[in-house]
Amino acid sequence: MSGTQKNSHVRDISPERIQKNPENPRLFFRSDELDSLLVSIKRYGIQVPINVYEDKGEFFLIDGERRWRCARKLNLKKIPALVQDKPSELDNLLLMFNIHSLREQWDYLTIANKLPRVITLHAEQHGREPNEIELSELTGLTRGQVRRCRLLLDLPEKYRDLLLQELELPKHRQKLSEDFFIEMEKSLKTVAKRVPSVMAHPDNVRDVLIKKYRAGVINTIVDFRQLSKIATAVAGLGVTEKKAKDALKAIFSSNNSVGISTVFEEQFGFIYGKRWLETHIDSLLNYLDDFEEPAEGEDVGEVKKRLRELRDKINEIVGD
Repeated sequence: MSGTQKNSHVRDISPERIQKNPENPRLFFRSDELDSLLVSIKRYGIQVPINVYEDKGEFFLIDGERRWRCARKLNLKKIPALVQDKPSELDNLLLMFNIHSLREQWDYLTIANKLPRVITLHAEQHGREPNEIELSELTGLTRGQVRRCRLLLDLPEKYRDLLLQELELPKHRQKLSEDFFIEMEKSLKTVAKRVPSVMAHPDNVRDVLIKKYRAGVINTIVDFRQLSKIATAVAGLGVTEKKAKDALKAIFSSNNSVGISTVFEEQFGFIYGKRWLETHIDSLLNYLDDFEEPAEGEDVGEVKKRLRELRDKINEIVGD
């Protein structure tokens, strides 16, 4: 980013002369988030100047929209503002991304909606699109956050609109969160790759999963990880494709008594439990092979006690 603060200076400016930033990615300013700030400003005033740039006699926000909104609501005549040179469009976006990545987390959909613009502007300036690492460095987002945003960008428009409606609500009233859609999409990508025949009509699948989640048939968004495990069991655990397909079709059916965790525990819980046990038995055997005799006076009584308990449990399962 270029040095947009090179000629910056602080001025007292009427809030009425300041406009919203046309490139601000943030979509929502919920009333409950503004109330405490409003009380503070009413009592103490604005202690930290907002950031603006000047363009043809007009001022545009870079940082401080909540303070600006509160000032207008309180009818303040002047507020302190750090006035900077007008940044390029790309620098304008990146400034706000980096400011907010250090201070507060935007909604992921907010970020996702602006990432394509960052990519396009970078490509126009540098002749190529940024890779994931560069995009992370430019925006201040982690690579994981970039991937989560792209999952939301790939959602069909009707589901982005549905999420938008949810995000307009106070946090405690939101049912279908961004994390819900992110976990659902991650699992459905795995299913589509491993058992594509059950994903012939993906929107129908999404509609069923949303309905079951609203009804409490799908208990938590973590259940979607079990959906991925059912699909990957075909290759990794020797499960037949028919078994996985039948299980997934039952989950994706409109039968509102069939949830993900129920099917997983009944049909795949033992399979995954067996693999977990085999892996940990191998680790334990390797460790015991390398176990050294204790030094003289060293107390290993508790270890021996637990090993005897383990021996008894093994004998109980497999016999003497």
